[in-house]
Amino acid sequence: MLNWIDETLPLPPATSAWGPDSDAPGLVAAGGRVTPQRLLEAYRQGIFPWYSVGQPVLWWSPDPRMVLPTADFKLSASLRKTLRRFLRTPGCELRMDSDFRGVMQACAQTPREGQDGTWIVPAMVDAYSEWHEAGHVHSLETWVDGELVGGLYFVAIGRMCFGESMFSRRTDASKLALAALVAACRVRGISLIDCQQNTAHLASLGAVEITRQVFLAHVQRAVAEPLERDWSYDEDDFAALGLSLGT
Repeated sequence: MLNWIDETLPLPPATSAWGPDSDAPGLVAAGGRVTPQRLLEAYRQGIFPWYSVGQPVLWWSPDPRMVLPTADFKLSASLRKTLRRFLRTPGCELRMDSDFRGVMQACAQTPREGQDGTWIVPAMVDAYSEWHEAGHVHSLETWVDGELVGGLYFVAIGRMCFGESMFSRRTDASKLALAALVAACRVRGISLIDCQQNTAHLASLGAVEITRQVFLAHVQRAVAEPLERDWSYDEDDFAALGLSLGT
């Protein structure tokens, strides 16, 4: 039976999600609105919204869960070379939180792997942009000659990072942003980036599936751990990937 909520009811626990033999495995609840307050409640419990225009808000916690252990990120030799060249080229920059709404809108125009259409509906853009102003959502962006050509956005609570979506208008533009995110996470003592669902692209970069039980236990610990360094872009973070930009 589907759990329906309104704005006065809390979300059910993630463990109440529909099972693998149901029509919608991982579905926790439906209803309510996407607001910064509701998003904070959801992410702290390993739940996220995912729905399309014309649907009620749908809240999910899939099992298994795709995650990227930051220690296992696969920085290929070719991407390492591309990243070093990019950072040395005039007019090429990586930025954080320079155009958050622009990143979300670009991601909304990029369907997820194996899916048609977008789940980043206008109400989601508005809610996450408001949450961004409160400091819980950030964007990492790839810029070339003043043009936004790629990037991603992510939720950060304590020492837990939830990767949301990425886009690329030039070859490897989103991969450069992801490498910057992994480096930033390593420097901040963040061991796991949530990727939500399995894709071949994420798997090629080192992401793996873990059970919901293991994921929720990690989230519970990580969101309670204070972050000792704020979220801002620092090129020196790439040393955490073993990347020397001076040679």
